[in-house]
Amino acid sequence: MRHLNGINTNNIMAKFTEDAFTGWTKPPSATEQSKLENSERLVRDAINSFEKLKMNRTETFGQGSYANNTNVRLNSDIDINVCFLGGFYHNYLTTEIQQKFNLIGTIEYSFNEFKDDIENALVKKFGRADVQRKDKCITVTANTSRVETDVVPTWEYRHYYDNGNHVVGTAFFTDATNNKIVNYPKQHIRNGINKNDRTGRKFKRLTRLHRKLRYKMIDDGLNVSKNITSFLLECLVWNVPENILSKEETWTDKLRSSIVYIYENTETSEKCEKWIEVSDELYLFYSARKWSHNDVNQYMQQLWTYLEF
Repeated sequence: MRHLNGINTNNIMAKFTEDAFTGWTKPPSATEQSKLENSERLVRDAINSFEKLKMNRTETFGQGSYANNTNVRLNSDIDINVCFLGGFYHNYLTTEIQQKFNLIGTIEYSFNEFKDDIENALVKKFGRADVQRKDKCITVTANTSRVETDVVPTWEYRHYYDNGNHVVGTAFFTDATNNKIVNYPKQHIRNGINKNDRTGRKFKRLTRLHRKLRYKMIDDGLNVSKNITSFLLECLVWNVPENILSKEETWTDKLRSSIVYIYENTETSEKCEKWIEVSDELYLFYSARKWSHNDVNQYMQQLWTYLEF
């Protein structure tokens, strides 16, 4: 018999039915999906039709829950990455290393100028009233034909290894503190698809279930930590062993087992120090993160109690 902080984990009663859990594992409806895809198309049109951006090499692609197909019904929005390809940031700063790998030199175009150009392109397309510049992105408000859209201007980022090989991600700087943030969205998408295939399409469904429950807890007035993000929940499910996703018969059992596993393995930092993002390029827990293993451990306790398991 196992317990979660003194709670019997063999209790068969629950707050929600198996049918409810099953419904929450499903992706957005066809109507919602159409609005998501229309939002992406409109942003791409805005970028491709803006004269100054035509002179620079860019790539526009979806990222986040929309691109990873882990967004949930009635809570769907969209993240669009607009990446500048005419230069790149990298992890080495010395001139010797740059010369060794023939890295690009300084170009007469800054990240701030690029973000300004993206903002101007969106204002031209949607109007000033519907475009808001934020610290990390530029948001286009929702209307009847599109969802709220966060457009993230980025530059290509290359992490070089001593042998000269490198992995490609994206990087951007915050407006408020000029803090550089590196992500690997394409690796995230690819790895998520692969794990979903290996688990009989259970990985993304369980991720949606966890995300939906977070929304429900907030709607029901619970004080859910702002450090528990949708991105974090997807990464937590990513670190749950695949046999848990595959072997459990019901969504109730998959959910219970995933909560127990995450809770037990976030009791100390040592237990989860090797946990990784879905991209497999960054550790999930380190000092610069907004969340900690304690945040996750407390949230799993809160979720368990909410579900009346």
